[in-house]
Amino acid sequence: MTAHQNGTVSLEISDFLLNCFVRSPSWKLWLSLFLSLLFLLAMWANGILITIWLEASLHEPLYHLLSFLSLLDIVICLTVVPKVLAIFWFDLKSISFCGCFLQMYIMNYFCGMESCTFMVMAYDRYVAICHPLRYPSIITDQFVAKAVVFILARNGILTMPIPILSSRLHYCGRNVIDNCICANMSVSRLSCDDVTINRLYQFAVGWTLLGSDLILIFVSYTFILRAVLRLKAEGAVAKALSTCGSHFILILSFSTILLVFVLTLMVKRKVSSDVPVLLNVLHHVIFSALNPIVYGVRTQEIKQGIQRLLKKGWW
Repeated sequence: MTAHQNGTVSLEISDFLLNCFVRSPSWKLWLSLFLSLLFLLAMWANGILITIWLEASLHEPLYHLLSFLSLLDIVICLTVVPKVLAIFWFDLKSISFCGCFLQMYIMNYFCGMESCTFMVMAYDRYVAICHPLRYPSIITDQFVAKAVVFILARNGILTMPIPILSSRLHYCGRNVIDNCICANMSVSRLSCDDVTINRLYQFAVGWTLLGSDLILIFVSYTFILRAVLRLKAEGAVAKALSTCGSHFILILSFSTILLVFVLTLMVKRKVSSDVPVLLNVLHHVIFSALNPIVYGVRTQEIKQGIQRLLKKGWW
């Protein structure tokens, strides 16, 4: 127990309690079933894309990026969903102090890496469609390696202060988090300290990382659309629009849910507090299930690679 500068007493916190959907208990059963199905789908679909590394014909830069994206999705799912289901099914609300901030860091770090990976893949599609003759010389294994190092470094450095700032706050004995996961602001609001710096840093980093990624993705797909509309081959426009359109819609949805989540936090007095919690949880699993389907399984080369692996008896 320590005395705080403003006269309050700060108790040492050893763990937190994740108290989610207390105002909407009827959501828990249906949401747990929905999350379970999405979790199984995400693990299965992303597992397939990682397994394609066993197929030599798919050892190309684009498929390395897809496998990296799948690895990110698997980590995000394993970080969030098992704990949420444990709360729903077994009422295991407790999470250790260190475990909470580790979960916070992984969620911020890996979601940022996912956004940056979308940007790199959008650039890959831009080069493939707008500069097809230069594609083999630009998108190489070395390019992918450098892109992965950039993704790891950029997001690792910029998201590290988020859990550090939160963990250094004084919590004055309050340890009940109104969320299913250790989201930064859900944890920080328990503190008796001023959390303005936490809010400003979260906001600045979020919009700097995700905002810049989204702008570059939008620019890439604008050039792609312009190039596609000039294609003369029969069916080429429809095929390109179908592929790139589904990619862009998925990325836009990824960013839109984050935006809605932020807005619901800002107007929390006008909406149920369970709404941003629901959006936060679903954001970490829905796209993990959709990414491998939209980016990978619909790709003809990957379908053929899966068929060859099946014939070899890998599954």
